Amino acid sequence: MCNLTKNLVAADVRRLHCPNRKPEIGNQKLIRASLRRLLRSGDSNREIPFRKNLSRNFAAVALLLASCLASRAEVVHELTSSYHHIRVIEEDGIRSLNFDDAVQTRMSIANPLQGHFEYIEYFFTPWLWNPAITNALMLGLGGGSAQRLFQHHAPAVKIDTVEIDSRVVRVARDFFNVQPSDTLRIHIADGRVFLRRSEKRYDAIFADAYVSGRYGCSLPQHLATKEFFKLANDHLTTNGVMVYNVVGTLRGVQADIVGAVYRTMKTVFPQVYLFPARESQNVVLVATKAKHKVNLPSIRWKAGELVRTQRLKLPGFAERVGTFQADPPASFAQNPVLTDDYAPVEGLASSSEAKRESAPEPEDALEPAQ
Repeated sequence: MCNLTKNLVAADVRRLHCPNRKPEIGNQKLIRASLRRLLRSGDSNREIPFRKNLSRNFAAVALLLASCLASRAEVVHELTSSYHHIRVIEEDGIRSLNFDDAVQTRMSIANPLQGHFEYIEYFFTPWLWNPAITNALMLGLGGGSAQRLFQHHAPAVKIDTVEIDSRVVRVARDFFNVQPSDTLRIHIADGRVFLRRSEKRYDAIFADAYVSGRYGCSLPQHLATKEFFKLANDHLTTNGVMVYNVVGTLRGVQADIVGAVYRTMKTVFPQVYLFPARESQNVVLVATKAKHKVNLPSIRWKAGELVRTQRLKLPGFAERVGTFQADPPASFAQNPVLTDDYAPVEGLASSSEAKRESAPEPEDALEPAQ
């Protein structure tokens, strides 16, 4: 395949991994775009050198077509709820849960403990501050990646999961091996309403919820404000930890929403730390009640001790914590504190999206996870 053909195909492949794009079934759009570009390259009105090698380039696209067809995705379940257009898609041994235009969950069909998005493994970081966690609250279920990992690697922890969409609960049960048990209770409710009505305190609270908006998926406004974080803090135990997943980055593309959530959490919690995922556009924020600020060497030592004493058996955990950052995002001071009266989460996400659209496309675009 000539260099120009490689560049054209690579550009189309990268588009499949851009944030908030609709999942491609069988990569039809990739094939169609590549062929369209290839046909345009043969236009006699355009002086493109590889026009002379059209037959060879058509053969290259034919190989791409055959490869894509061999790994055709299949929609195995589809329905519409009051909140989402829900699809369960299988491709290349991976089952994914899709809400509207975004992939929420991935799971290996052969081994449900594998195939998940990397950021889920940062949900075990609360053990770094409280190695004796006994209970947790998870806001948002999706396909239950965190719940599955907790039930396997931390089976003694009792989990309350709050999911607003009853149909998501059924899909998670039927297609993603999420089964309520003595240590996993699922409540169908709004997360903030559940907290307001509850008198229970938790060693860890996790927020991993997204809603559909005009710009794609975004954080629920009422679960991203100073008032919400104050409510969550009131439901944490003395050594409790708050964990919050944000689709974004620390610099450049989608940094505004990360900066705003960080600054908002910092108005309630003494310390807020960052764990940017290496393999996806996710930043997991960890807020603690402890006033003492920790650094990377101490985090590495604690992780090593948890693994050595087998208090935490998650594979690769000691290496995963290497992304830890104690400093705030570079631009957080320019981002607003989110409140119930002012929480422009969609605007922050869309401004970042606009920056992304106007910027040169990176060599290796990362796939978001929600």
